[in-house]
This record gives sequence, C-alpha cells and structure tokens, in this order.
Amino acid sequence: MGSPIVLKLFENNQSAAQTVFRLIKQQEDLLTVNREHSQLMAVNHAAGQHPVVVSRPVFDLISKAKEVSLLEGSCFNVAIGPLVKRWKIGFQGDTVPSPEALRALLPLTDPAHVVLDAQACSVFLTQLGMELDLGAIAKGYIADRVREQLRQMGIEQALINLGGNVLTLGTPAYDDQHTWGIGLQKPFSPNGTMLGVIAVTGKSVVTSGIYERYFEKDGMLYHHILDPKTGYPLDNELLSVTVISDNSIDGDIYTTLLYGMGVEKALHHLTTQPQLEAIFVTKAGQVICSSQRHCQFTLTDNDYHLVLK
Repeated sequence: MGSPIVLKLFENNQSAAQTVFRLIKQQEDLLTVNREHSQLMAVNHAAGQHPVVVSRPVFDLISKAKEVSLLEGSCFNVAIGPLVKRWKIGFQGDTVPSPEALRALLPLTDPAHVVLDAQACSVFLTQLGMELDLGAIAKGYIADRVREQLRQMGIEQALINLGGNVLTLGTPAYDDQHTWGIGLQKPFSPNGTMLGVIAVTGKSVVTSGIYERYFEKDGMLYHHILDPKTGYPLDNELLSVTVISDNSIDGDIYTTLLYGMGVEKALHHLTTQPQLEAIFVTKAGQVICSSQRHCQFTLTDNDYHLVLK
C-alpha cells in the first residue's frame, strides 16, 4: 500500500494477524493502480473501448467514489487518475506539467463519464485515456474490512493503522481512561513529531495533509491534494485536515471534501454532519477543532494555538 501498516492486538494471536495481513494484500491486489494487473487497472486499460466486469465489492466502492465525486463543489474525484499520473507527486519523476498539458488532461477527469451498470457489475470509462484512482478512499475501505474481519474472529480490542488511517476497536487494555491516544503529526516535521494527542474510543481517525507527499521547485511547493477543476494542487489556508468518524471510509472521503472547502465552509458543513468531527491545522499556526463531541484533543506544541468552534 506504499506505507507502513501496524496492527496492535492484546492477545498472542498469530493466526488473526496473518489473516489480517492476507486480507490487506488481497484488497490491495484488487484496487491498486501502481501495478499493471488489478481489477481497477483492467477498467483503466479498457477505457474508451468496452465495459469491464468487476467483483461486487469493487463495483460498490467505485460507485461510492463516483457518487462523492459528483457532489456539488466536490474536490474528491474518482477519475483524477490522468492528473495523478502526470504529476507523479510522491513518486520518482515528479514534475510540474505545463498549463497546456493540464488543459489537455482535464476533459479526461470528468466522473460523469464513468458509466456503471449495477446489474452487470461493470464499469466503463467512455473516453480513451481516462483512469480511475481510488487512492483517496481505498485505505479507509480496507481498514473497515479489517475491523469487520477482526470482529468475526471475536477480537474486540485492537488498533489498525494503514499509513495514517487509524481505526480503533473497543478500548485499550492498558489505559485507565479507556481511550486510545492518537498522535497528530506536526506538519513538515520529522515523522513522529506531534502537535497533540487525539483521545478516542471505537472511532476512526484519518488525516490528510500537504506535508505527506510533495516536492519543491523554483521556490514553490507542490503537494498531492489536487484540485480537479484546475489540475493544480489545492491552495488555501490549510496544512492538514483530520476527520474523526465511525467508519474509516468516511474519514477518507471527508478529509478531501473538507480540505477543498477551506475552514469556514467546512465548519459550516459540519453543522449538518453531527456524526463527524474535524481538526484543521492552518498555515497561520492554528489548530481548529469543530467540536469535541467524539474525541478530546490536547495540544502539546507551543508553535500552534488551539481554537475551539
């Protein structure tokens, strides 16, 4: 999955651990776009030619991603693959495309051109050169599948960390407060340098930030959160967005949606989503909490100051 994976259990259960990592590998093999062969790549290779039948779980995930992509003003885009491939941010060969190159690619990133047939369980990209990319949703989906697998095996206390997608089950055996302490990374600092600690119970914590994958050229920073309308990295007041939710897939979706909205619009939107909570880290040195209904945040870094909404 291109990132470290951590599973914490409170029992010596090698069979459960092996089952979880086998499940993760199986899901990655279905959903990756970083290798030539996967169900998702079969769809991409057939773009502009013919529909491709996929498994029901893959179809449902693509369908969910398309639905979110078509929301008004959404910065989430399941069809953003051509832009991701052109920028290569976080991979060898990253480069700043010319404005002409981006203008040529933008028509290939319209999620309305992803045609789904629920009865046949098929996906068709109508334009040659289109590419799906589920990178913004796959980790959350897989984390939720892992939680489901653990529960089926009778495990009710665990922590899953898929490269920053953290999902907790139950309460940790070692904590008197019965909460998990999840560190919030300080942007552009060595890995493990924390801004603060998020205390949760049985929740998902997902963070997306511009410091995760980026490169610099001619004094400009180019990060991996792309604006599907312009083809360039989104540029607003935010360094990162963290979403606390019941399901990790919702955390994946809303980190992208809220980042694209900016702080004020995102805070207003969250008033209609009481099941969610968000923590925004801004370029001005603020850590803004939408509320503390579903978590407790403790700031530990003196370079930032906490704002409660």
